[in-house]
Parts: sequence; C-alpha cells; structure tokens
Amino acid sequence: MPARDQLRIDPLAGSLVREVAAREPTARRALARCKVFMAPETTDKVVNNAMSKGDVLATARAAGIQAAKRAAELLPMCNLVLVGATTVSFEFGDDYIEVEVSVETVDRTGVEMEALTGCTVAALTIYDMCKSQDRSMFISEVALWEKSGGRSGSWRRDPPI
Repeated sequence: MPARDQLRIDPLAGSLVREVAAREPTARRALARCKVFMAPETTDKVVNNAMSKGDVLATARAAGIQAAKRAAELLPMCNLVLVGATTVSFEFGDDYIEVEVSVETVDRTGVEMEALTGCTVAALTIYDMCKSQDRSMFISEVALWEKSGGRSGSWRRDPPI
C-alpha cells in the first residue's frame, strides 16, 4: 500500500488519485494495440482509400494522437501528463486492421492510459468511418503491450501462443 501522503481520498466516492508531484520526471513509454475486425471487402476499401467518408487511416491517426493528449480529460483518476511524442500505425490482415499507438514522455507518471486511449479512439474512428459499409465490424484485443520507465521499470506482454 502506498504511503498515506501519496494518496488523495475523495470522502464521498472513496476514489483514489496517486500523488505524483514529489516524484522526479523520468523518460517513460507505453505501447498499446487493438484490432478492428471487418469484412475483407471493407479492409480492401480502407487500404485503397476508397471509403465514402474519406481517408480512414489519416483520420484515425489524427484522432488517436488527439485522444492520447486528452486522456486525463476522459478518465477521472488519470493524472495529466505532458505527452512528448505519439505515433499511430496500422497493420492489415484480410479481415482486420490492427492499430498500434506508442506514447512517450518525460514526466512523473506513466503513459499507459494515454496509449490505450489513443488506440481505442483510433479504432472507434475506423469503425465510425466504415460503419455504413460494414455493420458487422467489432473492436477486440485492446491491450497494453509494453511500458518502460518509472519505479516499476519495463514490462512486455508475452505474445499469444
């Protein structure tokens, strides 16, 4: 359990927010991934930039970056972090688009939530821009894959067997 002076307790809801102001800023990085599953015809249209709403990947990339920078506004217990760099990339399968978001900072707390928020919002943007083409789409496998920096050091998810 963290020291009592590292917690702020909301007497009404009992919610906890970590106090990070006393920590020294360190380099931190997080990587999140998810997949948007869809019909192969939809994947082809996205790859060929043939969706009626416009460039799906460019829009999803911008949305992911914007969401990573605003994670603290959406998640009540998330500390505000100065995002130094965010990258959003895509891999394609026959029936899915994998979204990968990497976030870096030099700050007092990690950027896992920023990476996960950016990844999820990028996937939702793909869904939004393709839903008129394919109502069967779904978003799955949202997960943190790597993190580095801070007191707990580095961590990496083992790939599935």
